[in-house]
Amino acid sequence: MIRKANDKSLKEAIEQMLNVYKIKRKFDETHVVAAWPDLVGKPLANRTKELYIRDKKLFLRIESSVVKNEIMQMRTQIMDKINEEAKAELVVEIIFL
Repeated sequence: MIRKANDKSLKEAIEQMLNVYKIKRKFDETHVVAAWPDLVGKPLANRTKELYIRDKKLFLRIESSVVKNEIMQMRTQIMDKINEEAKAELVVEIIFL
């Protein structure tokens, strides 16, 4: 099969569509919420009661002060993982509710 110069892979076409309709950021935010257990591990994710991103801030509701303290210590690594996965600056701050 020969690809023409203007042919795109499915991934490229989807990324272009997300950018054209200006929904890429929301898509990435939703992906972070879905991938939360993979980012911090299942034990920490199971203690997370609420999680959302708004204005480049990650809002978390944690039921355990021990888990909250652990996430506070890991916050730089968590933000780096999120931004690396999104290939953009998606989160610059973590706020506990």
